[in-house]
Amino acid sequence: MALPSTRPTTEGGAEVRIVEIRDAVLPMRGNIRNAYIDFTKMTASVVAVVTSVVRAGRPVIGYGFNSNGRYAASGIMRDRMIPRIMEADPRDLLDDSGTNLDPHRIWQVMMTDEKPGGHGERSVAVGTIDMSLWDAVAKIEAKPLYRLLAERYCGGETDAKVWVYAAGGYYSPGKDLTALQDELRGYLDLGYTTVKMKIGGAPLDEDRRRIEAALEVVGGEGQRLCVDANGRFDLETALRYGEAMAPYNLCW
Repeated sequence: MALPSTRPTTEGGAEVRIVEIRDAVLPMRGNIRNAYIDFTKMTASVVAVVTSVVRAGRPVIGYGFNSNGRYAASGIMRDRMIPRIMEADPRDLLDDSGTNLDPHRIWQVMMTDEKPGGHGERSVAVGTIDMSLWDAVAKIEAKPLYRLLAERYCGGETDAKVWVYAAGGYYSPGKDLTALQDELRGYLDLGYTTVKMKIGGAPLDEDRRRIEAALEVVGGEGQRLCVDANGRFDLETALRYGEAMAPYNLCW
């Protein structure tokens, strides 16, 4: 649905500002695991940045969330990042035109008094809020985010197509090779041409059988299969896996 092409307006003609930032912790539980963790207690953060801009009688709200595999970062958000934003001078959060938020300036506000480096889970907190800010900025300008980013940073040029893959192939109790193949085949039926599966959570011989089963699904084309060990390997294990997988000519 196209967004209305109106200039930002606020109630009472006040300048654009962040009215409220809400965060919630949602479960993303699944009876699956990768090489390092299981997801039976996985959570994710969801953030809503409520702005003073009103369209069709409703405030413009930007939304963001963090991906699975990283737990919710609500403590960092609530204790440090969100208070810094809400306590800042609203004018320091705007772009030069004063008609929209500036995610770069807000990023600097969030990172005030933060030690450089060692971001860890802090990057989840900042990134989730940052995502919601960019969503709000695009909505305020009444443009899709990809178009706004292209105009600002790529001279207006956009890619007609973007390469994507379907990620899956997790370990799960009772999941045999047939179930793995059925899962990956389902992604191909959805239109994906490349799929990714997990490795490193089972002995090498078992993972090789899983890889070979997956290759059957993609017609033996290694460039249509990616594998992910989630940083599990030490040097020796990585070299063993690399040597064992070399003949498959995997995408990565």
